Amino acid sequence: MTAAPPRGFAEAEFAARCERAQRRMRDAELDALLLTTEPHLRYFSGFLSQFWHSPTRPWFLLLPLDGKPRAVIPTIGATGMGETWVDDIRCWSSPAPDDDGVSLLAAAIDELPRRFGRVGVPLGVESHLRMPAQDFARVGAALPAIEWIDCALLMHRLCSVKSEAETAKIRYVCELTSDSFAALPDFARAGDSERDIVRRMRIDLLERGADHTPYIVAASGADGYDDIIMGPRDRVPAAGDVLIIDTGTVYDGYFCDFDRNFAFGHASDLARRAYAALCRATDAGLAAARPGASTADVWRAMWQVLEAAGATGNEVGRMGHGLGAQLTEWPSLAAHDRTPLEAGMVITLEPGMSYAPGKMMVHEENILVTDGEAGLLSKRAPAELPIVD
Repeated sequence: MTAAPPRGFAEAEFAARCERAQRRMRDAELDALLLTTEPHLRYFSGFLSQFWHSPTRPWFLLLPLDGKPRAVIPTIGATGMGETWVDDIRCWSSPAPDDDGVSLLAAAIDELPRRFGRVGVPLGVESHLRMPAQDFARVGAALPAIEWIDCALLMHRLCSVKSEAETAKIRYVCELTSDSFAALPDFARAGDSERDIVRRMRIDLLERGADHTPYIVAASGADGYDDIIMGPRDRVPAAGDVLIIDTGTVYDGYFCDFDRNFAFGHASDLARRAYAALCRATDAGLAAARPGASTADVWRAMWQVLEAAGATGNEVGRMGHGLGAQLTEWPSLAAHDRTPLEAGMVITLEPGMSYAPGKMMVHEENILVTDGEAGLLSKRAPAELPIVD
């Protein structure tokens, strides 16, 4: 097992992220970025707190065209932000429904140098504005000369290419989760419910060094399953059933996201054939994931294998996605997504197929795109469907 990488990042890492963003901002003619979500604030500041689970207070980070980020945050976060490399921190006592940071934020934007009169805010694909919409409108009304520009794709492209330090955290959590999956037959037994097995695995992950496991789902059924997002349930897998467990486990703010399939007692020929097809599709995706290839190319390489194996469809809607500070990140491995792959991108390969009425199977690995062949971050699943006695 690889040693746990250091927590946090050096200031040079944050400086490099800002410089990369500011180059893109100049190309897009933006004077600043206004960021409101936890992953984006953490990306530029290093502010890592569980307090984001509370939806009560808005948080803001401004990245100007030159220089360091500026934080406009509730007073309750001042001490934590003060421990980061950010030194321009402006606070108000929140919650304050009549003016929850609106005036302070507008003033901070207004004093920024104006070259283009445009501020980027992630408003588009796979983004959300973590502040009341009416408050955003009030900021806009206070700054009538500012043009607000969607910068969702700018941020997606920036965050999709990971540094070596980021990749080390993802690799570590992938490895410890792989080891937990490998040990599952030791703590899962016939007669256990999906919920029992997931509970034991969550404990095992924590004991191996994970920080937490916010996403761990399970589903089971004869020869396959019909759902991959709603479990675990109290259902007890019967002999011949296939169980999938899919987990997004975290170390120092970075996720793994992959699954494993298991059969109980024995596996039918139908289930074995589906599993083997998913393994071949994963091989095809791994071979196709090179710089210059598009996400659609990788999707096509996997789907051709599954279609030849008798797949009748894919109910998930895509066969992989970006991965990092969020469980799923842009882009999608889908026929409609033609995002070029770059060295340093971390993505999931997630071939899935429906192969009988009400029966599907999904397999997932986490990989790193490099200048040559893509490398596995998760430890590759067994070539044959594992059996739990």
